[in-house]
Amino acid sequence: MSDTQGDRLATGGWHRRAVEVGGLTFDLAEQGPADGRPVLLLHGFPQTHRAYDALAAVLAADGANLRLIALDQRGYSPGARPADPGAYTLPELAGDAAGILEALHLSAVDVVGHDWGSLVGWFLAAHYPDRVRTFTAVSVPHPAAFAAALAASAQQRRMSSYVSLFRDPAKAARVLLEDDARRLRALYRPLDDRAAAPHLAALSDPVALTAALSWYQATKFGEGAHTPTVDVPVTYVWSTADAAISRDAAERCVEHVAGPYRFVELEGISHWIPDEAPEALAAALPFPA
Repeated sequence: MSDTQGDRLATGGWHRRAVEVGGLTFDLAEQGPADGRPVLLLHGFPQTHRAYDALAAVLAADGANLRLIALDQRGYSPGARPADPGAYTLPELAGDAAGILEALHLSAVDVVGHDWGSLVGWFLAAHYPDRVRTFTAVSVPHPAAFAAALAASAQQRRMSSYVSLFRDPAKAARVLLEDDARRLRALYRPLDDRAAAPHLAALSDPVALTAALSWYQATKFGEGAHTPTVDVPVTYVWSTADAAISRDAAERCVEHVAGPYRFVELEGISHWIPDEAPEALAAALPFPA
């Protein structure tokens, strides 16, 4: 293995730096030319910016002129872990993303969000529309669509039953980390160990995992019904083998987008779309490379 190959395996090809926003210090990772079209990548749970390694590699191989900007979000960056669980609400999380753009002197970007990152992206698009050129939501639909499915679908309630444990972050962290993090490791299936390793390295610390789980404590999913309709162009990518998001939730998404909307369905792919199907995700992106 060459030094370059080894470095890419160790870092995912990202160049990292710290950015201060609102008194918190975020770990920011970038790839691509500084003058490329800026794309903000928002990860979910239990992942970090490394969730986008495979997508970034596909885009680089395609010669995309994109400046990829990924941050380890609140709770995941060691310098951005408020002690107050109430500091992890969607308004705070979206404010972090908007603050990052301000710190980077970027007026508007394309946004891609997966899992919780999708929820942050929806909130960003709804409340900071001038900051969002396009939004690609991966796996998780508009919060109002998800709230409606929770209320109407027994299947979605079963799929979301794990949330009751996660609402107690300290207890959930203990459960997930016991027995050499057996249950935390299981969450990444069917991803291989190499894909999961960077996230396990970051979240095997109980302090880090408890902070990441604070998102669940701070957010009441039923309140997503009050999230405004989104006017920016939206691409929603959902997969049929997603164990967390039902078809009912996915198909309700269109009801909450007033602007251009495209629904992309991936057959047989799990919840971990950016890792498992990076080529398909790259092909679905609505902005030019």
